Amino acid sequence: PTVPLKMKSVFLLEAFSVACFVLLNQVTAKNSEDIRCKCICPPYRDIEGQIYKQNVSLKDCNCLHVVEPMPVDGKDVEAYCLRCECKYEERSSGTIKVTIIMYLSILGLLLLYMVYLTLLEPILKRRLFGHSQLIQNDDDVGDQQPFANAHNVLSHSHSRPNMLNKVEHAQQRWRRQVQEQRKSVFDRHVVLS
Repeated sequence: PTVPLKMKSVFLLEAFSVACFVLLNQVTAKNSEDIRCKCICPPYRDIEGQIYKQNVSLKDCNCLHVVEPMPVDGKDVEAYCLRCECKYEERSSGTIKVTIIMYLSILGLLLLYMVYLTLLEPILKRRLFGHSQLIQNDDDVGDQQPFANAHNVLSHSHSRPNMLNKVEHAQQRWRRQVQEQRKSVFDRHVVLS
């Protein structure tokens, strides 16, 4: 009844591809909110200054087509419109949506990874290696980080390497490098003192 890992991976890849296709279709389709004409009209006689926005084409982006209702009548319309500054604006809301979705996805993945590192990783390591390996002598603490041999134990327990083993190996290598850098800095500090 369990679904193999490869089938799950293929399903996730297909779902991701369909989602990307749908998002790209939305990016290429122009939305009526993506184009507009914005007219900024300063105060005129006893009329307050106003900002008018309309979804019109570039050729219709002028005071006569955008300013509705017209606050003045007759001959004052031309004088009022000459004072107004109209600009055509175009944006891609699809690109904005995709960018926000990507940003939130990356943020979510980083948050999940942080939860894994702070909560789940210590629990999993305790289960795999027991509490006996957690207790170390003071001499060993400077030379070796706890669980430094985790990669060896994990790789021997599984016949084929998997992603968890690769990540664990890279993490242990990074921890060893950090420990070596700390020792180097401490040794230099002692020599200089």
